[in-house]
Amino acid sequence: MTKKLTCISCPIGCELTVYVEGDDIKVEGNRCPRGFEYAKNEVTNPQRMLTISVKVENGVMDLVSTRTDRPIPKKILEEAISYIKSLKVQAPIKRGDIIVKDLLNTGANLIATRTVLKK
Repeated sequence: MTKKLTCISCPIGCELTVYVEGDDIKVEGNRCPRGFEYAKNEVTNPQRMLTISVKVENGVMDLVSTRTDRPIPKKILEEAISYIKSLKVQAPIKRGDIIVKDLLNTGANLIATRTVLKK
């Protein structure tokens, strides 16, 4: 398998070509070792940061913005979004509060990125 990627590990944005044959991975076009790691992870276990709003009860706002504190596997993003959409948290919420610890056993915490005061 051959895959073309643009590395997002730094501002350079190297155009990468990744060759995968079994367990062997070869990367061309990277200007630094981070490009190889990015390409390897992207073809074996792609991960993404998740940013999403969570419903707030008794708050001055109806939603609080959140994000994961580390990337989670791309293959479970839909499951994570469905789960988070079912959540409701009670105000007050402070920026940095953990809304969900170890989201879907990924090791990532879902944290508030803003403060929502109680009504």
